[in-house]
Amino acid sequence: MAKIIDTFGKYFIVALITLAMFIFFRSVDRKPLLADDNMTFVKAVVTRNDNEDLQAEASLDSGDSQKVVLLIKSGSHKGESVDAYSLNGYLYGANCKVGTKVIASLSEYDGNLSANVYNYDRETEIWVLLAAFFALMWLVGGKKGFNSILALIFTFATVIMMYIPLMYIGVSPFVAATISVVIITVVTFTLIADWQMKSIGAMLGTIFGVVVSGLIALLFGHFGHVTGYNVDDIENLIYVGQNSKLDIGGMLFSGILIASLGAVMDVAMSVSTSLHEIKENRPDISAKEIFRSGINIGRDMIGTMSNTLILAYVGGSLGLVMIIYAYSYQMHQILNMYSMAIEIMRGISGTMGIILTVPITSLIMSVLLTGRGKEKRKD
Repeated sequence: MAKIIDTFGKYFIVALITLAMFIFFRSVDRKPLLADDNMTFVKAVVTRNDNEDLQAEASLDSGDSQKVVLLIKSGSHKGESVDAYSLNGYLYGANCKVGTKVIASLSEYDGNLSANVYNYDRETEIWVLLAAFFALMWLVGGKKGFNSILALIFTFATVIMMYIPLMYIGVSPFVAATISVVIITVVTFTLIADWQMKSIGAMLGTIFGVVVSGLIALLFGHFGHVTGYNVDDIENLIYVGQNSKLDIGGMLFSGILIASLGAVMDVAMSVSTSLHEIKENRPDISAKEIFRSGINIGRDMIGTMSNTLILAYVGGSLGLVMIIYAYSYQMHQILNMYSMAIEIMRGISGTMGIILTVPITSLIMSVLLTGRGKEKRKD
């Protein structure tokens, strides 16, 4: 009974934190950056297409468009039919056929409604994929799988409702990221492993490892002359910064803390759990032996986790890598591109955080476990 109460108490505390973040999120006053043109995005379905063979006859970059009739399925104009155009491009528009579900942009001026096909309606597929993901996690992981789902949702909520708004209102991006990392780490480990010695050690190891990643990135950025202004979409970010208190220069480095968090958490939890099991089986083990065991355990993980993080960044910048390869860039040109320097900084600093998490977590666990053992022997 006590365990059930403790479990519900844990969920209640997480719910309170989430509610507090939601209230903070709603309290932030965002200045509108788009002109108020009464544009809305709604669900629609194609009921008529006057040139069905356009996509087959024309290439995607020809600039042609399809004229279609849409039946609006949501919003204030639900049930109405409207003429619309579907642009023929890579990022916007759709290959419209009768029955195709799309998202349409509607604009109303003086009672006249105009519409364009924005993109395919993929929301059903997204929800099905998410449902399958959560169901699989729960089925395989059981209770811990369910808690992992809650931790994942909480992580997403923290990034959206606290990390981003904090930067928007002028809090230092590095400070905002550190606060978010601490909250995510504590809640995640508490949900997955409860509040016990191994989870406390993993929490502390994760926080130190992630912060170290950010500090290494800051040092590289300083001496390598890389700032948050050397990124894609900088024009849009500058416009946001002009209408808010956003510190654009610090965003790049704070993002490294968030990006490396998952891999660092994995390493810290694995090391702390292993050392906790060793202590349970050998109560008389010394702090020095625990630390040495943690280093040996971590050595086998460093290679795989480093590959995990590096490959994630390579996959994310695959377009850049392909362009460099296809255009046969020279080595001096490649190494001194801002985009390449940023990717190298992200990958290496995050990996160094993973590597340093091993001795940091091992040291913390050696202190926590031997301290607890001394108290037991004393009793």
